[in-house]
Amino acid sequence: MSTAKPSTQTPATAGLRPIPRFIFASRWLQLPLYVGLIAAQGVYVFHFWVELLHLLEAAFGNQTALQALVTSIGYKSDVAVTSLNETIIMLVVLALIDVVMISNLLIMVIVGGYETFVSRMDLEGHRDQPEWLSHVNASVLKVKLGTAIIGISSIHLLKTFINAANYEPKVLIAQTAIHITFLLSAIAIAYTDKLMTQPKAGAH
Repeated sequence: MSTAKPSTQTPATAGLRPIPRFIFASRWLQLPLYVGLIAAQGVYVFHFWVELLHLLEAAFGNQTALQALVTSIGYKSDVAVTSLNETIIMLVVLALIDVVMISNLLIMVIVGGYETFVSRMDLEGHRDQPEWLSHVNASVLKVKLGTAIIGISSIHLLKTFINAANYEPKVLIAQTAIHITFLLSAIAIAYTDKLMTQPKAGAH
């Protein structure tokens, strides 16, 4: 007496019907968006090196580069600026750090978003695989993005307070309130994610 063998065909190998297949394939429409972010990353790299070159030239007394730096950071003084001072250097360095942090945010969105919403990159075992990418999902990505935005906001706020003499009090208050809002939002997202992922009480 022969017994029927159970089917070894999985839903993945069985194939999708045309409409579900079309809907699932629509995820590739996000690819141009990530390519656009890569282009934006290139713009940030170019901007970083322009600002760094101006800083180096200004350090050697180039007045044109110095004025370009003063204009880019929005620094104002009652006397003419003819040489680098500690405040200008600090503001420029913070601006460079700001570019780096935004660039890191872009990488997180590009790599994590593609891996989560478009297709696997098959980076397992690769020596350069980011540590956070091995356990990334939509919730983890939201928390990491929230943390990155808080870091960027902190840099902006620090730049504003260093150059506070050139801002109105309402601008300082508004930026502080926005930063606190970002902080509370990130805490709320992390807490909500914790509630959703923790095992139910009494579960075995």
